[in-house]
Amino acid sequence: MRTVRAVVAARAMSGEYSSSVMEGGAGLIGGGSTEAGSAPDAARADEPGAASVDILDSTGRLPTAHVGWLGDHLRRALGLLGAAGEVRVRVLADQAMSESHARFRGVEDTTDVLTFDLSGPGRPLDVDVLVCLDEAERRAEELGHPRQHELLLYMIHGVLHCLGHDDHDPEARARMHAEEDRLLRAIGVGAVFHAPGGGGSA
Repeated sequence: MRTVRAVVAARAMSGEYSSSVMEGGAGLIGGGSTEAGSAPDAARADEPGAASVDILDSTGRLPTAHVGWLGDHLRRALGLLGAAGEVRVRVLADQAMSESHARFRGVEDTTDVLTFDLSGPGRPLDVDVLVCLDEAERRAEELGHPRQHELLLYMIHGVLHCLGHDDHDPEARARMHAEEDRLLRAIGVGAVFHAPGGGGSA
């Protein structure tokens, strides 16, 4: 069964997370070492009045062109949503994602996306997103689409949580995944969650 999971940690939920992000001590977005000694690729796309997007590939496995593609397309999706603020994305491998999942949610296993909402009420987006490249590669191979499309789905899913969407019941999940695919179609990628062979419902 096709699922995309996101965990949203509000600032009030974890003072430890909030302070460590501000100081770069958590090693999630702004700090930490790269894996396998690879230098990370980063993409930044912003302009006045638009959302700022930063993508850091901590795995060193994504071509620079793919990192840039992800940044450009995520920013376009945010533009369609009318979202302003900052979204910072870090691409991790299974081990680093498992460590983050265990640290912040107590689950000792990898996952596709973890989202940390640092935005204040009524304020522009201030969001950290962790996405797992290994999980994206597994799903992309299974479903027959590029891994960067799967990664982009995870990023959009995480941001939508911070804009009020949830997937706690079947109807809400259906609405959320329909919105993901609407955005992906609108920016020229095409449906990913409900793509042919994608399994359809969550």
